Amino acid sequence: MTSQTRRAALSVPSNIAEGHARSSDADFARFLYISLGSIRELETLLEIATELEFMKNCDEEISKLQQLAKMISSLVTTLKS
Repeated sequence: MTSQTRRAALSVPSNIAEGHARSSDADFARFLYISLGSIRELETLLEIATELEFMKNCDEEISKLQQLAKMISSLVTTLKS
């Protein structure tokens, strides 16, 4: 579970960076969607870790991930308009 969490966390900025380096807004948006998927994966992993009592309450971390997801979604909307 730790390994999966690390991979998902690294995937978010890595996909944003890779998408930004692409030549079109459509490609960038595709990588942003992948980042959003990784954010949702992280949220799920944090919720499971909390339920299994591997971690204490992760509400603050999940809230920050949700804020990040909103920012990325707004960027996708801007790229598609």
